[in-house]
Amino acid sequence: MTRATTAVVVFAALGAAFLAGVSYNQRAGVSASALGVRRVLYYVDPMHPAYRSDKPGIAPDCGMALQPVYDEEEGTLARDATPGPTTQIVIDAGRQALAGVKIGAVAAAARPAPLHLTGRVVVDETRSYRINVGLDGYLRDVSAATTGRRVSKDEWLATVSSPELRTAVQAYLVTLDIVDRSKKAGDNQAQLDIAAAGVQQSLDRLLTLGMSVAQTEDIKRTRLLPPHMMITAPAAGFVVARNASVGQRVASGDELYRIADLGRVWVMADAFGSDVEQLAPGLDARVSIPGRATSLPARVSRDVPPEFDADSQSAKVRVEVDNPGAVLRPGMFVDIDVTSTRAPAVEVPADAIIDSGLARTVFVERSAGVFEPREVETGRRAGGRVEIVKGLVAGERIVVAGTFVVDAERQVRVAAAVQALP
Repeated sequence: MTRATTAVVVFAALGAAFLAGVSYNQRAGVSASALGVRRVLYYVDPMHPAYRSDKPGIAPDCGMALQPVYDEEEGTLARDATPGPTTQIVIDAGRQALAGVKIGAVAAAARPAPLHLTGRVVVDETRSYRINVGLDGYLRDVSAATTGRRVSKDEWLATVSSPELRTAVQAYLVTLDIVDRSKKAGDNQAQLDIAAAGVQQSLDRLLTLGMSVAQTEDIKRTRLLPPHMMITAPAAGFVVARNASVGQRVASGDELYRIADLGRVWVMADAFGSDVEQLAPGLDARVSIPGRATSLPARVSRDVPPEFDADSQSAKVRVEVDNPGAVLRPGMFVDIDVTSTRAPAVEVPADAIIDSGLARTVFVERSAGVFEPREVETGRRAGGRVEIVKGLVAGERIVVAGTFVVDAERQVRVAAAVQALP
């Protein structure tokens, strides 16, 4: 065979091979399309389709294989997150009894909401007394009652000497004498009322100067001019401030003592977030001292302090406490326990919820022996029950015991569905 003939045969063979390859690729493409080969867009968690991955692997929450999502209509099963045959679990009554699966109805209930706070004891503003003088003078004598000492009502505290005192007491004595003469003269009621008004005016002036009621009564009884003004305690309590010493010069308006009646005190506490709404005025509470067995009944004040701490984002709460024996002292930190009742809310047993970390799921009974998983949003937890904020309504029936059995059945069904995909 000549060289030219050989070249023609080789080129002919190459052309035939090329045409055969093209024909084969076309047939292979048609065959692949007929077999349903699809392009994978991404992979999702079969339990939570919101989780996506570009590569195949294992779901982080349940340990199952990630499910592929395709770009064709045949892949809608993997993309569809709505419950369907693959997400429904069928467990007959016999298996339920054997596995301990129990069903219960969802109900809305108003339950007690215990709340624990820490507060600080302060003086009741309505039981705090400031002892001031209303004249210029000198302290001639001072009692031994120092800061922290308990004093009784009308107990003597100090003696004040002042030229102004003589004039005020003399005016009081004159008005008393006018009333006595008016009564003896048989004056009419109008004249008696005018004389009594003068007595009251003089008496008010003595009280304004700082004289005690007991001393004014003594002046009225003896009709004598006292050399000094006696300062006494207006109420029983503890001396919380003292600004008095022998020989001290005082001016009108100076505060000599401050006395606090600790028979009832306030406790100021900080409340955060939704706890503020629970602390309705008038609620009963208990105040206890940490480390002691002492516990006192209390009540949330009806007067709500308007203060709000911008740094801690907390609101001030005031609790009123009867304090027999002055067990609670100003500045002391105490525990406050309040029990309120929240508005009716849907609650389920804690065992009814499967918490995967990414979502919380309950199993709703669709019909006898047929269950469907449903994601829910939870709220407060108390007493083994969990508040459902979203996802359930009162009256629905859910699995309340043996939930792990139903969840295991679901995982098996989802895994089988994934494996059945082309």
